This record gives sequence, structure tokens and C-alpha cells, in this order.
Amino acid sequence: MDNFFDLNIPFAEIDRVDGKAKVTGKADYVAEHDLPNLTYGVLVGSTIANGTVTAIDTKSAERAPGVLAVITHLNAPKVPGYEEGENPAKGRTGGGGLKIFNDNRIRFNGQPIALVVADTFERATYAASLIKAQYNKEAPHTSLADAIKNDKPIEGDNYKEAVRGEKDAWKTAPVKVEGTYIMPIQVHNPMELHATIARWDGDDKVTVWEKTQGVVSTQQSIANAFKLEQKNVQVYAPYVGGGFGSALRTWPHAIAAVMAAKKLGRPVKLVLTRPQMFMLVGYRPEAIQHISIGATPDGKIVGMRHDAYAVTSNYENFNEGLVAQTKQLYACANLATKYNIYPMNLSTPTWMRGPGEATGSFPLECALDELSYALNLDPIELRKRNYAETDPENGKPYSSKFLREAYDLGAEKFGWKGRKPQPRSMEEDGWLVGYGMSSGMFGAFRGEGRVRLKFSGDGMLTIQSAVSDSGPGTATAMTRIASDAMGLPVNKVNFELGNSAFPPGPTQGGSSTTSTLGTTVSMACDSLKKKLVELLKTQESEIALADVQFAQGEMRLKNGKSISYTDALKAANLPSIELTESSGRNPEMQKYSAYSYSVHFVRVKVHPLTGVVRIDKVVSAGDAGRIISEKTAASQMKGGAVGGIGGALMEEGVIDHRYGRWVNNNFADYHVPVHADVPDVEVVFVNKPDPVLNPNGSKGMGEIALIGFAAAVANAVYHATGKRIRELPITPDKVLL
Repeated sequence: MDNFFDLNIPFAEIDRVDGKAKVTGKADYVAEHDLPNLTYGVLVGSTIANGTVTAIDTKSAERAPGVLAVITHLNAPKVPGYEEGENPAKGRTGGGGLKIFNDNRIRFNGQPIALVVADTFERATYAASLIKAQYNKEAPHTSLADAIKNDKPIEGDNYKEAVRGEKDAWKTAPVKVEGTYIMPIQVHNPMELHATIARWDGDDKVTVWEKTQGVVSTQQSIANAFKLEQKNVQVYAPYVGGGFGSALRTWPHAIAAVMAAKKLGRPVKLVLTRPQMFMLVGYRPEAIQHISIGATPDGKIVGMRHDAYAVTSNYENFNEGLVAQTKQLYACANLATKYNIYPMNLSTPTWMRGPGEATGSFPLECALDELSYALNLDPIELRKRNYAETDPENGKPYSSKFLREAYDLGAEKFGWKGRKPQPRSMEEDGWLVGYGMSSGMFGAFRGEGRVRLKFSGDGMLTIQSAVSDSGPGTATAMTRIASDAMGLPVNKVNFELGNSAFPPGPTQGGSSTTSTLGTTVSMACDSLKKKLVELLKTQESEIALADVQFAQGEMRLKNGKSISYTDALKAANLPSIELTESSGRNPEMQKYSAYSYSVHFVRVKVHPLTGVVRIDKVVSAGDAGRIISEKTAASQMKGGAVGGIGGALMEEGVIDHRYGRWVNNNFADYHVPVHADVPDVEVVFVNKPDPVLNPNGSKGMGEIALIGFAAAVANAVYHATGKRIRELPITPDKVLL
């Protein structure tokens, strides 16, 4: 590992390597693939949220033109893995998952009760409209507020009260704040709809094109469900049009497509509709949280309590880190947290960008802001006075932490010093002006990965990994790492991904892909260097790897001689060098805690008569280790800000609790930001390497781009208006009431 490049040397900037393919339409997403003899599947959803199917009439659909099959629980082919109890395609959550078409039980509104397959999409859609079902209806349970009042939460190790120090120390503190905060359901809604194409290549082999953030995990799930050897499941996901966590698991519709293809003996394409995206591929669960903080008059936090209540489905327990940031971000000796989930007649939630921490940071960072006003202390100064020098949970030192620098960088870039401390003290052109800020954090991880590397005689370096890219620019980052490590032009590096036939790569989630796979690419380049030096030893004696400089496609020796990589191959009569490299977790990290950090600054304008809130300026500062690709990194942070604007001001999944039915499962009624809602977002990075986590010095960034942002907006609205709004989204009616 001595030959990894100097962490203090910044990476050169490059354009996104897949950018041209995406903007010109050359990139093919799942639903755009066309196979010979292709058929089209359309799902039919239940119209009730709780009960059983007592009868289902499929005759009209079966007689419709072009219809090849109608699959229901009455005639569905057996999924071998379903017979073993738990759903083998359940993902990483606890519980069974939904076994599609396995019984007549209805667990949520919109649950698939039939799949129509026809020779065209239009015919399948029409036939699906002809299916009629009769139900034995039961009362739906979809209200979290009602559940908190009347029901008991799920019990288990993940839901026990956690106490550090004194449980109720906050109650006796001289200065106290407390409040209840509500975050509604939020939905991923990536641009690309979820889609699956399945084709059986014999009785025991299947090829699947799938929108997935985990190529290998999808391969494993389908192999487990249909009891196939993993090598006999081929998964393709070369391009993924956004995920935000919705594609972190293999959902039931994918199993249905594979099932239908098996039944028909023809490939089946199944694309979810936009309304189905709200119900069938997860969402950020609704959460009601109560937080209490006590402090001394000089701003030292004495104690905190954080109680979180969230929804899950009634067939699968989903949990995430709602109280994690409260435990970890600030130095606080006395803390109590409790995380509760309630089963509902809703589909299973899933991880959504900044999973758990994005939800939990909202009450924490708003309460810190409220405390700063109670203490007459600058919000940044309050956070600095409670800065954790070591991990409050375990006492370990950090592998790196430059959050102070992020506070200062962001404040300077934003112009925080121009803020007048008093609420409702700033005005511009008849609009109230407010400044708000907040912090975010998320664990920095490094997992296991493998790559295949080939350096050819034409000077092209090809690297392959079964990883996918849901948007952050994985191929660009890996190309940058390999280019810098080998001293090769970017156009001489080709990173191939999205194919399960490649060596296993990590699932793209939890902000760990660059850390994990970047380590593997670095190690592979190091191994390639060693092999190239071995070739030199046939011509030169006593050459040590440390004495060779790799630059501009050449090996440069201390004696002034140099030889190109391609000439070295020719001299050895080798057409190419090929190798496979693996990497795993760094055992040294057991001694440390590792996190990435963000600080968000927001300036809002609030119209005092209409209650309209406009985001006027955003600056996000990140401590994410060494930045591999400045352009894609800044783009990630800007994307997080856009998502944060939506979550703070617009996004709200609405359920009619009388029927357990979605009210706004469409883009007309579920609002997301458009260009007019988003100002120019400025991004600054501390850009200091983490010396322990991985050889590139990088840390994750995707989650911190969003975590804490909603609180920054709410805090700015308070500064502008003097009104503390604790329920998202912040809409004009809440501002005016």
C-alpha cells in the first residue's frame, strides 16, 4: 500500500464520463430495452386496504385482444422460495415481506391482486381495467396519531429505550426547550419508473434487466426466490435513472415479472405506473417525534430526550436511524432515546436518502435553534460549544472530523455575519427575510468489493465491477481514481458496471460506494504497477517499485530512463495484463468512529400577507474527506438541497384514513420542486482526507447532502417570522395561522 498516491494532492477535475450518453439518449434504461418476442405486463391493485379477496373475475380480461395470461393468487406459479417461510426477496429488513400472489389477504390499498400480460402494453393496460374483484372488507389502520393513542408499538431489541448517563437530566437544567415535530410520508419518485424485464434461458437460467441499486443483491434475491444457482441469474443495470433508496431491494413486482416469464416461456416487461410508485417501492415513513433539551445559561447541553414514533407495514418491520444523530452529534453526557414503530395497512417503507437521520435531524436541529434563541446565543456558537471531540456513544476518536471548518467555511460563503439576531427584524421589498442553519451527519463506511482489471496493448485500461450507479457518478469517480493512480489520460480508462457477470460490487446505498470500490480500484492499480515493474526487471536489474514514477503512461526510473506501459508489454510479448482485486473493511477502523458532516445555510423570504415562503439562497458545506470528483460531488450536494427544499416546503404523502387510500399519488397533487423553486445552490468542501478509512481519503456524501436541510429551512422561517413551525411541509396556511 506504499504506492497509493499522496492524499494531499488534489484530484484533477474531469467531466462526467457517462454524461454524453445520458444527455444524447444513447444510454438505455430498463424499460427502453426491446427483446425478440417481448410481452408486456400490467399490475392490477386492490381497491381496499384491509381484508380478503373473496372472488376475482378475470374472464373479460382473458378474452380481450392480445392477452396471453392473467395471473392471480388462484393460478400463480409457485415461487419455490416462498414455501420456506420468509420471503427470500425481502431485503435487509426484519419480517417476511410481501409474497406476491401467494394468498388472498389484502394488506394495503393498491396491493397487486393480478398481473395481465399481453402482446402490447396498450392491450395489457386495457385488459387490466376489466378485472373485477370482490372483497371481505375490514377497517383499515393507517393513522399514526391514532396508533400512538390506542395501540402498542412493536417490541424488540431495536425498539428498547436507550439511556446514557442520567435519564431525565434535561428536566433540572436552568434552560429548557421541548416540542413535538411531525414529518409526513415522503416518496422517492426518481425520474425513471421502476421496471423489470425477465427472460428465461431454459428451466434453470434467467436473465433480468432491473432498475436496482444493488446488482448482486438483486441476483441473490431472484436466485433465492426461484431456487437457482446464483451464477444462473444474470442481472443487467447499466444505467439507473435515480433511486434515492427506492431501488435498494428487490420488490414484489420484479418477482412477478420473473414468474410471468416462466409461465409464458417468453420475456416479460413490467413497468410500474407513477401512482404505483407511491405504493409498491417504499417511501420515507411518517414520523412524529418529541424532543427535549436542557442546557446551562452559557450554552452547555445538560441532557436530552428524543422519542420517535413511525409507521411500518403490518407484514414487515422496517426500522432506521431516527434517533442516531441525537445520540452522536453533540457532546452530551445525559441522554435518553426511544424509537417506536407501529404496523399499518400500508406497504413497507424503505430507506430514503438520508435514511432515518434525515427524519431525526429535523427535531434535533430545530430544537437546537430554539435553544440558541432562549440563550441569546448565535446558533453556530451553540453548536461549537457542544462540539464532540470523541464519539459520545463509545468514546472512540474519530478517523477524521473537520466539522468546525465546515461551520466556518459555510458561514463565510453564506454571509452569516449579515444576520440580525432578533426574529422578524429583517425585511426586503415587503418580504420578511430569515437566516437559518443546521448540521447533518451520517456514518462513513467501507465495505467489500471486487474488480477485474485489464490493461491492453493499445494502452486502454478497463475496469469492471457489478456495481450500479443511481446518479452520483460512480463511473466518473472510479475513472478519476484509476487515471490519477496510473498516470493515464481519462480517455484511456474505461469503467464498466451494471452487470452481474462482473466481479461482485457493493450495493449503492449508505454513501459507501466510493469508499468501498475506490479502495478496490486503488489496490488493483497498485497490483498493476507491480506487474509492470516485474516486466521491467527483464531489462533492468534491481528495480524497486518505490523507485518508479508512473506518469503520462510511462514508468520513469531514477536513472532517467523511461518506458511506456505499452512498450513494456510489447517487450515481454504480452497482449495484456489481467488481474482481479478484492478489498474489504479496514481492521484499523475498529479503533475509530467515522462520520461525514454537513452544514446547511438557508436564506428565505416570507410574504407576510400570503404566507408564501421562497428559498432565496442556499450554501451547503461538507466535510466528506478528500473530494474525488469536484463536479459530481458538488452536483450531489446540490441535488440534496433540491430534495431538501421539496421536503421542507412541498412534499406530503396524504392518506385518506377512512379507506387507507392514497389521495395524491401523482405529480399533479404531490408537489416536488421545479426550477423556479430552487435558487443557485453554492457548495463548499473542507476537502481534507480521512487518513484511516480508505487509501483515497474519501468519505460518503450522498446522505449528508440532505440530512439537516429541512431544519435549516424551518429555522430560517422562524427567524423571518418569529413563528416556530414544527410540522412539515411548511405551507402558507401554517405560516399564517
